[in-house]
Amino acid sequence: MTKLYYIHDPMCSWCWAFRPAWTVIQHALPDTLDVQYLLGGLAPDSDSSMPAETQAMIRRHWQTIEKRVPGTCFNYDFWTTCQPRRSTYPACRAVIAARLQQPDLEGAMIAFIQQAYYLQARNPSDDDLLIDLAGKLNLDRKRFRHDLNSPECMAILMREITQSRQIGAHGFPSLIMAQGDHFQPILIDYNHADVIILHILEASRH
Repeated sequence: MTKLYYIHDPMCSWCWAFRPAWTVIQHALPDTLDVQYLLGGLAPDSDSSMPAETQAMIRRHWQTIEKRVPGTCFNYDFWTTCQPRRSTYPACRAVIAARLQQPDLEGAMIAFIQQAYYLQARNPSDDDLLIDLAGKLNLDRKRFRHDLNSPECMAILMREITQSRQIGAHGFPSLIMAQGDHFQPILIDYNHADVIILHILEASRH
C-alpha cells in the first residue's frame, strides 16, 4: 500500500498553522492511502529557561505565521505567564504515550497539546500539563505518567526521528509519499489544501 507520512512536532508553530489544511486533506484522501504520523522532535529535554533571544525569535515566527497563514491565532500571554523552555520531546512522548494506550486518540492528544500551547498559554514542556491533558482524554493517568518518561516511549521517539530523517524530512510539517523504496516530498501549501490534495493524488498514481 502507498503510504503518506506526516512528519510533525506538536510544539511546532508551523504545524499549528498547517492544522486546518491538514484536516481538510485527510478527509479528502482515499482509503487506499495509508497515512502514518511520525514525530520529528524539534528540541530535546531541557530544564533550562529559554534564552531571551530565542524567545524573541519564536515570537517573530508567530507574527510571520499570522501574516502568511491568515486565521492562525497565537496567545502571546504564554511568554509572560509561563517559563519557556526549548524542550519539545516531552510533548512528542505524550503523543506516543496516548497512542500506546488508545491509538485512535493520537490525533486528539496532538490537538489538545496545540490548543493548550497556542490558545491557552500553557506549557507543553511540563509533564504536569501533559498528564492533565491525558486525563481530559479519559486515558489512564497512572499508566500515562509512567509511559511519558519510560525508556520504551523514548526509544519509539528516537526511532521516529531517525526514520523521518532517512525518508527525507528536513523540516516540520513535512509530507512524504512512500511507494516501495521511493520517497517523494509533497510541497506544503498552508493556504491551499486543494493544491496539496491534487499533488498527493497525482503522486500516488505513479
